[in-house]
Amino acid sequence: MVSTPILGVRYDALSTDQAADQIVAWAEAGEARYACFSNAHGAVEAVEDPAFADVLNRADLNLPDGMSVVREMRARGVGQRDRVYGPDAALAVVARAARRGIPVALYGSTEAVVDALRQRLPEKAPGLQVVAAISPPFRALSEAEDAEFVERVRASGARVVLVGLGCPRQERWCAEHAEAVGAVCLAVGAAFDFHAGRLRQAPAWVQRAGMEWAFRLAMEPRRLWRRYARVVPRFLVWTALERRRLAASARSQTPAR
Repeated sequence: MVSTPILGVRYDALSTDQAADQIVAWAEAGEARYACFSNAHGAVEAVEDPAFADVLNRADLNLPDGMSVVREMRARGVGQRDRVYGPDAALAVVARAARRGIPVALYGSTEAVVDALRQRLPEKAPGLQVVAAISPPFRALSEAEDAEFVERVRASGARVVLVGLGCPRQERWCAEHAEAVGAVCLAVGAAFDFHAGRLRQAPAWVQRAGMEWAFRLAMEPRRLWRRYARVVPRFLVWTALERRRLAASARSQTPAR
């Protein structure tokens, strides 16, 4: 598997199908792993918080969720054809899980969203076994609460856990809990709201153009404008500076003729 660092974060070059195949293979083998789907937001968070960068770099897979990251990978010589979009990857994984009898758990979001997702996912992946669906409180959990939720997931027999807590909380949860729940944990974020029917997804052409962020901003301006105002310019400037440094380093190492 080819990988490349962007702003100090390792991104793995796989297609959605390749990633889903690997995740399901781990689940069938009974392994405890975690995978992240990181876009520009994740990269900027990692620059500003080295502990979060460590979470992404320790992931068994850290996949390019956004087209801005895919373009950076291509600019650095990695032939990543498309992004591995968390909501699409989640569907690819649950479809395979349904066919192979692999039980799945849900952890995150609100009770209404999780209940809707528990009903709708088997419609998208007939035969899917959703064996646990947990909506934790939107606050720091006590040790007892955390242990209770971990035990519920573990006792359910889930081999894949879809985690929707928002970045960077969901990635941290996966890193801290994959071993304890004994399953493959996937930090899939907005997949919960999209597949529960609570949020409208951007049209395919908007996604291909790398403008999903603008579509989501139009859908949820009050919630997202501060995030995008911070993330978009920083990612563009920081990656441009990093590419310039890499190019200068490469030139300095080229022998003079």
